[in-house]
Amino acid sequence: MAKLISGAAMSHIPPIGAASDNGKTQDPYYKPLFDGFEPARKWMRDTKPDTVIIIYNDHASAFSVDLINTFVLGVGEEFEPHDEGYGPRKVPTGIGNPELAEHMLEHLIMNDFDLALANEMTVDHGFTVPLTTMCGAPDEWPCKVIPLCVNVIKYTQPKGSRCFALGKEIRRAIDSYDSDETVAIWGTGGMSHQLQGERAGFINEEFDTMFLDKLGPDPESLARIPHIDYLRDAGSEGIELIMWLIMRGAMKSPKEVYRNYHVPMSNTAAGLICYDEQQQ
Repeated sequence: MAKLISGAAMSHIPPIGAASDNGKTQDPYYKPLFDGFEPARKWMRDTKPDTVIIIYNDHASAFSVDLINTFVLGVGEEFEPHDEGYGPRKVPTGIGNPELAEHMLEHLIMNDFDLALANEMTVDHGFTVPLTTMCGAPDEWPCKVIPLCVNVIKYTQPKGSRCFALGKEIRRAIDSYDSDETVAIWGTGGMSHQLQGERAGFINEEFDTMFLDKLGPDPESLARIPHIDYLRDAGSEGIELIMWLIMRGAMKSPKEVYRNYHVPMSNTAAGLICYDEQQQ
């Protein structure tokens, strides 16, 4: 059977991609953040997952605000970077894993998670920046990818508890897949930030530290956080952290191997945390 070997969660801040694409990673402003990525990149090279499930949110790129699905699973053979106004990022095309994705889709729908499916979709910075964070700037990504897009941009978003439960069911889908391939799962977005209004630039380091501390040993308490608490304590875009709970729900026995937290990055708190799955 397929084996889930690791999980990670990280911010998907657009300037991370811009700095990488324009050779600015060692500029004084960016260097502390990119230096903090290196241990995670080494860990990624050492663990070598065959496929990574990337949980992210579309920013009205592939999907307009006219029709928003709560969860969308990409089952295509490849995923091109989206043009977000400056041309598509010059990063590799994501190579999909349609067989595993179709298996996941069937398993999830048969177990009461009614996901939409996308045979074709482009992917924006929410998807490509995590790959840059973990893999640098290679000629091709070192793994196959499966995108799972979550609505966190327009109310009503899914509850944290629903995301956590979805992660658990994803794990059951992986465990039941007849293959010897290895799988990793990443939750993206966050941490605390607000991009508009009177609190634009809001960052709450205390909340972010609490979230990082509890994600491994006490995810159930994080899954109970209501939407209004994210809005108040983590800013209007802090709700993206519910996507980290999908990753955590998929892990049964995580061992934290690395974390990094950097403030500010484009008026945003940038978090990164990595887990090995301790095989039972």
